[in-house]
Amino acid sequence: MSERSVSRKKQEKRWYTVHAPEQFDRAELGDTPADEPEKVLDRTIETTLGDLTDNASENNTKLKFKITDVGSDAAYTEFVKHELTRDYLRSLVRRGASKIDAYVTVLTTDDYRVQIQPVAFTTKKADHSQERAIRETMVDIVEEAAAERTFEELIDSVVEGRLSSAIYGEAKTIYPLRRVEIKKATLEARPEEVAAEEEAAVDVDDEDVDVEADDEA
Repeated sequence: MSERSVSRKKQEKRWYTVHAPEQFDRAELGDTPADEPEKVLDRTIETTLGDLTDNASENNTKLKFKITDVGSDAAYTEFVKHELTRDYLRSLVRRGASKIDAYVTVLTTDDYRVQIQPVAFTTKKADHSQERAIRETMVDIVEEAAAERTFEELIDSVVEGRLSSAIYGEAKTIYPLRRVEIKKATLEARPEEVAAEEEAAVDVDDEDVDVEADDEA
């Protein structure tokens, strides 16, 4: 390929401005090049909450978005992950205290499946029964929150700190806590993916019933 052909191909690429979802006020996340709009789809882009809010104190929260729609010169995304930085999480650990993790997979009212990972830090070392009770409380509150919220509302409660505050308020009655955070929140499946999985599961169950009926015959 000649240098002129390579140069012409480079010139054919367009730059698309990537926007955050509406719940993040369509903030600009950056630009991405492509010679065809379809090639922009499914690309991911990471930023920090601090960049979106222009608040450096929130740079310990990373956000990931995936491009799901493309216009003439713009690309639009959906939220896929919220995650605290490792350095920030390490800064919360104290010697002689407990760090209690939980992993909760929930379904929102609009059928998005999300994994939420809350983490609690105690003031001193808790015993096993107290740690278990705090973990169960974290799971219960996350499940209750998802059962009452849409995907967007649940993510808002994570990003804005309301979910971690709710956990703190309840779990501190079990044992004194220093802090509660949502370590990670990840979109696992969209409604159409959840529906497809459920349909496939029903099909498998039906096959099992048919097999058992044949065996009995």
